[in-house]
Order: sequence, then C-alpha cells, then structure tokens
Amino acid sequence: MEPNYKDRSVEVERTEVQKKSDSSVVASTFIKYAAYLIIFFGLLFFLVKYIFPLF
Repeated sequence: MEPNYKDRSVEVERTEVQKKSDSSVVASTFIKYAAYLIIFFGLLFFLVKYIFPLF
C-alpha cells in the first residue's frame, strides 16, 4: 500500500463519557471533613488555652 493511501471505509466509533456526581455523597463528605476540622481546631484551642499556660 502507498503511504498516502487512506482507507475511507473505516468507521470510527466515538463515545462520550459523562461523569455523574451524587450530591448527597459530596455533601456528606464535606460534612465529615468539616467535623474533622472543628475537632482539630477545638483540640488546638484546648491545648493553647489550658495546657500551655501550665508550663
């Protein structure tokens, strides 16, 4: 075959992938990590306010 020969009989199948996101999963994940942050900063506040002044 020639290098410039193009086979016109080949059909290319194209598929589109759409990402579906469940908003309830996103919301629950956000609430979980927000709770982690609140606990972390609460612990930090406790250390600074009550434990560090003892030294």
